[in-house]
Amino acid sequence: MPSASAASTPPGRDPSRRARAGEQAKPAPKRKVAPSAASVPGRPIAKVPKGLAAQKERAVEIFQKLQQLHPDAHCELDHKDAYQLIVATVLSAQTTDKLVNKVTPALFAKYPSAKTLAAAEVAEVSETLRSGGLGMYNQKGKNIVGLAKGIVERHGGEVPRSIDELVKLPGVGRKTANVVLGVMWNIPDGVVVDTHVQRLSQRLGFTKETTPEKIEPALCKLFPRETWDPLSHVLIFHGRRVCFAIKPACSACGVNELCPSAFRAENVGRKNRPPR
Repeated sequence: MPSASAASTPPGRDPSRRARAGEQAKPAPKRKVAPSAASVPGRPIAKVPKGLAAQKERAVEIFQKLQQLHPDAHCELDHKDAYQLIVATVLSAQTTDKLVNKVTPALFAKYPSAKTLAAAEVAEVSETLRSGGLGMYNQKGKNIVGLAKGIVERHGGEVPRSIDELVKLPGVGRKTANVVLGVMWNIPDGVVVDTHVQRLSQRLGFTKETTPEKIEPALCKLFPRETWDPLSHVLIFHGRRVCFAIKPACSACGVNELCPSAFRAENVGRKNRPPR
């Protein structure tokens, strides 16, 4: 007759396991942690010089290296003229250029000019955006119709070429205005600071400022005016392809030896998130 202890052992279980209960359990596997710059053999943490002249020299060196890494850096919003670019830029708020580029062919086929868009019904424009998969289509439809009306009523249907006039148009801020001025006519009034430029400017040590409003003048102070437009495109390209917000590819970065955030960049330059 089996003993009580044997009888209580579930089928397939080894009764001797209880005898080994005092043995030390195997430790859980260690979590892999990305190495800091100091922990990479032969890789000291890059320092940002204190003097403005030295900071400018360093900034231009980084920019030139990034240009070599991304020689094809350009505005990735598809457009044929200033009207299409300003509309596409307004639509790109809180979404990707890739998605905007899927929507705009149908939009511009229906409304090929500011005059035709200004005369359109907002509901019809919003439906075109919705059918293309764009989010916030009602608000964005209203925005671009209002924008087109402003261009027609104030500027005869032509997109103005000054920052002061552009920012008076509905839905147009400094970022959108400088995209148009820089891409179309190479006369930007500042540096375009989107989420990628905002992040990389902090990671690369160009500034300690954290908001676009303060980052833009800091960049304008560091870089020559003729580089303002290509600078934003190069930083955006690098941010989309290498210096990601999450898990940046520091080991594959061509400027990691100059970057003070190299191999510890993930928590630098990212927007603060509420605790879960």
